[in-house]
Amino acid sequence: MARFGIRPAKPLGVSVTTLRKLARPLGKDHALARDLWASGFHEARILATMVDEPAKVTRAQMDRWAKAFDSWDVCDQACANLFDKTPFAVEKAVEWSAREREFEKRAGFALMAALAWHDKDAPDSTFRAFLPHVRRGARDERNFVRKAASWALRQTGKRNAALHALALKEARALAEGDDKAARWVGRDAMRDLERRRPA
Repeated sequence: MARFGIRPAKPLGVSVTTLRKLARPLGKDHALARDLWASGFHEARILATMVDEPAKVTRAQMDRWAKAFDSWDVCDQACANLFDKTPFAVEKAVEWSAREREFEKRAGFALMAALAWHDKDAPDSTFRAFLPHVRRGARDERNFVRKAASWALRQTGKRNAALHALALKEARALAEGDDKAARWVGRDAMRDLERRRPA
């Protein structure tokens, strides 16, 4: 886990593949998710994101969990398994992308990426509106933030040809800019977007 930059306070060493196998027979259970999260164990918190019920998740819960993120994998699992399915996802993506704490800020961009990946019905305007926030976040020198900004940009560009053109234009502008972190984000996104052009 440490080799991949995962250093939580209470790890057990259970793989995500195993957690998914555990989650399937459990079904959806908001009370169970609450108790798993409250345990503080790293893998229990990931399991909580798999079994919680999006319809019962509140803004307050999302904020509490985001403030407790202590690793990129719990952050990303929460965003891609649960938070992107709530009615507050777009709102929280924008809000968290302006936060100062590293994993809360990452959560904003991870949520943008998860929405681009999973929400097939969202209009293009949602993702166009994310781009100024990605541009701002790309200037953050912290590794886990800038990687998430690149992820959000890349996933946006994979939705359709129109968004691909916008995302690639944004990536090129970042790559040619005067900020070192933003140049990294731009080049990272460009490599992926230039390889994968949607029909």
